[in-house]
Amino acid sequence: MYRFLFRPKWLAFHLLVVGAVVLMVNLGFWQLHRLQDRRDFNTQVESRSSQPAAAYTTVAAAAATDPQSVAWRTVEVTGTYAGDDEVVIINRSQGGIVGRHVVTPLRIDGGATLLVNRGFVQEGAPTPEPPADEVTISGRVRATERRRLGGLTDPAGELTEFQRIDIKRISDQLPGEVEPVYLELLATAPAPTATPAPVPPPELTEGSHLSYMMQWWVFSIAVIVGWVLAIRRSAAQRRMGLSGRAEVVSATGGSADAGPPPPTADEPATARS
Repeated sequence: MYRFLFRPKWLAFHLLVVGAVVLMVNLGFWQLHRLQDRRDFNTQVESRSSQPAAAYTTVAAAAATDPQSVAWRTVEVTGTYAGDDEVVIINRSQGGIVGRHVVTPLRIDGGATLLVNRGFVQEGAPTPEPPADEVTISGRVRATERRRLGGLTDPAGELTEFQRIDIKRISDQLPGEVEPVYLELLATAPAPTATPAPVPPPELTEGSHLSYMMQWWVFSIAVIVGWVLAIRRSAAQRRMGLSGRAEVVSATGGSADAGPPPPTADEPATARS
């Protein structure tokens, strides 16, 4: 009864079903891994952000070895802004508003330079000048930004606008040593009269990974159910065809004049002559 399942078109159908199920199950596991990565990221941000502010000098060594190990820590540092070397990071948005981030080098003790993202400025609005005198700032430590797949590349040469805070690329046009991390500004003392809007912390949500995972696995179950129903339907139609053939043979007494039997469900009607 089920020998038709081994015909070439059915074997191709089986392979298609297996491939689809394997793909969707793995896509579900991929979303599960992304969910776990997101949870780990949220835990890391919450844990490090909740630590008391530390002097930048206490994390500088770790930052030089592994910038990610100190990311999201709050630190304090004293220095003087180099406003002439300020650059902007374009194509940013905040609160649904398009604009730019303002990145200003801060000359700190020892002669090194620390890039500071002073905040967000709406497109078309003037950029507030950095304080001219020495300041003490606090900020979140961030590792360098990297180009994502399909992202634009900054051209060669000295620029005032960049696509991302790529510390290595920006440091190529700055004098002296540049620290391997940058800061997102939180507060400045003494406080300036005008500042860009602070960059908000990341939203610590789990996103839609869990629902996507469930959707992919439900889709895979639906494919399996459809495969079973297709087999059962074809088998039922085949049984009906065989039953009808037997009735014709019985009614004609087995005479050859009765003509050929009707085609089965998995056999085209034009296949016989």
